[in-house]
Amino acid sequence: MAISNDLLSSTLYSIRDTEVDELYKKVAFLDGVRRAGGVETEPGGIKIQRPLSIQEHSTITQLATGYEPVSLAVNDVLRPAIYDWADFTAPIVITKKEEMENSGEYAIVKILEARMKSVMGMLRRELNKQILRGDSTVLSAVNTLNGDAAAGGIGSATGFLEHLAAGSQTNIVGGVDKGTFSGVPGWQNQFVDGGGTLAMTDLYNLYIAANSVAPSGDISHLIMSDSAFSQYRNLLFTQERFVQTDKLDGGRMSLAFNGAVAEQDPEMGFASSAPGDCEAYMLNYDGIKLVFHSEGDFAVSPFEHISGTTARAAQLYVKVQLVADHLGGQGVLCNV
Repeated sequence: MAISNDLLSSTLYSIRDTEVDELYKKVAFLDGVRRAGGVETEPGGIKIQRPLSIQEHSTITQLATGYEPVSLAVNDVLRPAIYDWADFTAPIVITKKEEMENSGEYAIVKILEARMKSVMGMLRRELNKQILRGDSTVLSAVNTLNGDAAAGGIGSATGFLEHLAAGSQTNIVGGVDKGTFSGVPGWQNQFVDGGGTLAMTDLYNLYIAANSVAPSGDISHLIMSDSAFSQYRNLLFTQERFVQTDKLDGGRMSLAFNGAVAEQDPEMGFASSAPGDCEAYMLNYDGIKLVFHSEGDFAVSPFEHISGTTARAAQLYVKVQLVADHLGGQGVLCNV
């Protein structure tokens, strides 16, 4: 019995959020940003606009007698950061020949499920790589956290988190020059050079510097390289406690730092303009968001026959952008 396009399409919808494949790699940012509420949706628009408050509106006049002239000099406190959408898609294709060779009950659905998982995993890995490292060759329109990278690999650096001390950063993020507003603490990320070995003071110095200028929330996520994560776990070893296995519940315990999930990602540990490699991001998802179009969050199109062939295909479509609202609450750790 032939399987209709509607049945194939509904199968894709049902398995979209449960993909796992043999090419699996951890995608710590994509999982963490959803878990911590850092994902937003927009209904449309050519660009994404985020208002930034980067100047004091007025000045203070101290009154001794009450007759002093009051300064009415004011500034427009809001300036928009503007981001272009990034669009990408990948097809899921099945041919008539494959359908006939796999005509047993639901066999074609199983093939389709495997291909859906493969395509979904591929897109998630590539998107996660671009966000963390900024060196994807196919998703260069997506913004990156890597402050050494530039959009499309050309021009001035546009990566959000620079590997430089706050106050000396000059990247252009959302069209707003960090160098122009070097004295604005919320538009300069925090940075620590670990000096070759991870120490708890490195993490706490980064944490304190970020939290001292964060307007809301606390650190949401600590994403580390395999090496940094291993060193962090060793630093905590003497503080670990063990219990009998029959006392454990079915939950999975995660390593944490000051309440934020700490985990490794294989994309971390890449070359940096600072000494050593870029080993960790300390992220506050109140200040960094992943914005999806409401109809482009890994959306699956219906299956359709491809004209001139015996194949039919669906498209997995994504319309997304990484945006920055506040960079002062974010941190980068290098050289550990």
